[in-house]
Amino acid sequence: MGPSGSGKSVVGAVLAARLGISFADADDLHPAANVAKMAAGTPLDDADRMPWLDVVAAALREAPEGGVIACSALARRYRDRIRAGVPDALFVELEVSPQELTRRMDAREHFMPSSLLASQLDTLEHLEADERGVAVVNDRPPVEVADEAIAALGRTQSLR
Repeated sequence: MGPSGSGKSVVGAVLAARLGISFADADDLHPAANVAKMAAGTPLDDADRMPWLDVVAAALREAPEGGVIACSALARRYRDRIRAGVPDALFVELEVSPQELTRRMDAREHFMPSSLLASQLDTLEHLEADERGVAVVNDRPPVEVADEAIAALGRTQSLR
């Protein structure tokens, strides 16, 4: 989880490979209307996000061996929505400075323009102590970040 540009897709794919489970990108689960809205530079609101988060939770439920989904899940209420469908969901928050997020977003091709980063950072609510998950700084190679996430989850949570 984390804002656009935090490395969710790259680190998530490595994390899934390390754990031997499936990987999906929640960006691929957005309805066309959400993608068009973001591409036009308009932030999503809860009416846009909640049905999408239900699809994200359904995709996790459909992976009986477990799965990793790269999903922004920026606010507690969004993570709660996913947990409503998948109560044992774990979250890995990727922490990246706003300057680095902007640099990454400006350097890639994606439907989400960097102009929406401020709205994402305004929405971001970091993992709270009572949420199952860990926060990891994403400032190293993806393999190192994924390995740190696995080690941190192993210290604080049951991975299965």
